[in-house]
Amino acid sequence: MTLEIITSPLLDPLRHGFFTRRGGASSGIFAGLNCGPGSSDQTEIVEINRTRVARAMEVEDRDLITVSQVHSATALPLTAPPEGKPEADAVVTATPGLALAILTADCQPVLFADAEAGVIGAAHAGWRGALDGILEATIDGMESLGARRARIRAVIGPTISQRAYEVGPEFLDRFLEEDPENANFFAGGDGDRVHFDLPAYGLHRLRAAGIAEADWTRHCTYSDPHRFYSFRRTTHAGEADYGRLISVIRL
Repeated sequence: MTLEIITSPLLDPLRHGFFTRRGGASSGIFAGLNCGPGSSDQTEIVEINRTRVARAMEVEDRDLITVSQVHSATALPLTAPPEGKPEADAVVTATPGLALAILTADCQPVLFADAEAGVIGAAHAGWRGALDGILEATIDGMESLGARRARIRAVIGPTISQRAYEVGPEFLDRFLEEDPENANFFAGGDGDRVHFDLPAYGLHRLRAAGIAEADWTRHCTYSDPHRFYSFRRTTHAGEADYGRLISVIRL
């Protein structure tokens, strides 16, 4: 099956893509393009999937760069493939030929570009990372490499949508303690439960940071099992593990 790659005109003319699970070699609960070495999928199959992504991005396997994502606010500047898997939740570069990649399964994959300056970034922004400032850290990291904030464009890829993201009162309280205006990103649920709008919150943080444009592809990972992996859907289904989607941008 052919790889399915979602793109955005905001990031043109740079090569980029939010890859769905279609077109991969994995089977069973991982069926499709599982690119997560942290899953219990067969290591050699994950490598085959990642090689397919590298070929689609026209880079060597070693230049398809992922890091050890830990829900932090750390953005790592790179000039070459790193040794090992450093802990970070965003990567930025001005080096042609490097493909910056993020793995997700409900969290926001966010791709950034200042095409004029030749600076790109990729961030993994779950609720904790977004709240702690990973999006702003990515923008700061790009500026340190010569990007201009007013030229940066960012796109949020497939992520969990509000209707599928039910949370408890302690979750809401954490956001309200940060800023009472964050109530705008929550809607009522059953009992004391509420629904959180993660992509709307991500767009708010991006736009408040003063970049040129920000958008969301409007794909929900939870509600489309044929195209996307979802940690929350897997949990609700009682499955043993889940695949990871990959999102990539390169100069």
